Formats: sequence, C-alpha cells, structure tokens
Amino acid sequence: MPFVNIKITNEGATAEQKAKLIQGVTRLLADTLGKNPQTTVVVIEEVDTDNWGIGGETVTSRRAQGK
Repeated sequence: MPFVNIKITNEGATAEQKAKLIQGVTRLLADTLGKNPQTTVVVIEEVDTDNWGIGGETVTSRRAQGK
C-alpha cells in the first residue's frame, strides 16, 4: 500500500488541480511499479509560505525580495 505525501505552498491550488495530482501520482505508481490504485494513498498538505524555508529564509521573505 503506497503512501505519498505531497507538500505544496498554500497559494491557491484549486480542488481540480489537487485532484489531478492525486490521479497522476496514483497512475504513475500503477504504471511504473505495478501498485494497486485501490490501495494507493495520496495526501496533499498545503503549507503557509511563512512556514516553508529555503536557504535560511522563509518563502514569503524570498518572494518579497524577488528570489
């Protein structure tokens, strides 16, 4: 039973986009590894950009600086 955890920033991914991610990852595991789609679990976590850091800075700060 595969478990996939996708983390993205919470900047407006639509329900339709998230559904496509879930479908695509499930299909990829089935096609590539032969995993049963009925037992594949995909979780999408949306993280605030203040809680996501890269290179010692929050994503919020990096984006404000144009990085």
